Amino acid sequence: MNAQKLSKRLEKVASFVPQNAIVADIGSDHAYLPCYLVLNNLVTSAIAGEVVKGPYESACHEVQQEGLQKQINVRLADGLQAIEQADHVTAITIAGMGGPLIASILEKDVERLIGVERLILQPNIHAIAIREWAIRRNWKIVDEAILKEDDKIYEVLVLEPGEDSLTEEQLLLGPVLMRQQNEVFKEKWNREIQQWQHVLRAIEKAEQSVEIIEKAKELQHRIEMVKEVL
Repeated sequence: MNAQKLSKRLEKVASFVPQNAIVADIGSDHAYLPCYLVLNNLVTSAIAGEVVKGPYESACHEVQQEGLQKQINVRLADGLQAIEQADHVTAITIAGMGGPLIASILEKDVERLIGVERLILQPNIHAIAIREWAIRRNWKIVDEAILKEDDKIYEVLVLEPGEDSLTEEQLLLGPVLMRQQNEVFKEKWNREIQQWQHVLRAIEKAEQSVEIIEKAKELQHRIEMVKEVL
């Protein structure tokens, strides 16, 4: 993977960035995504934010190597502290982290989202944490994607400002993904059901306590809920 050729996962994230957006990529690593967006004339300028010194230096090197110093500003900062109101950022991408971590990054500096028109978020696990955050903070899910790469399954969530409400099933599975139900979606949730059933069998053999009984009930409920959707 490089600035010219992204992974399938990051390519999908890039596809949701609006044309001519001012984009901030948070946790940018090598800055491949912002470089790709500028090189392909999808955006005119971008910010690459990175909190760790090593990846920050890699991002600086990549931007210099591509000759994009005028279009891409690389910043060493924690999460959304990489952006300022004066940047007029209209789209934010955060990819390759767990859902709870992405939600906590957004929550920590939520006031910096003022003026942002779109969030494109790619959690590696627990996308439900982002959907729960979105409902709480008045962001609606306008699109979603699910894809498989190197035997790993990834979800991409696209959020825009607006009030929304989601059912328990939609929070867990994703409202758009539930409607589309492609093969990767079915594979993911059939895998999850198998794992839950495995845990449930182990729990049933354990010494029963209030916590164990509650956990078993919760797992059984999830299994039944997902089976109904599939």
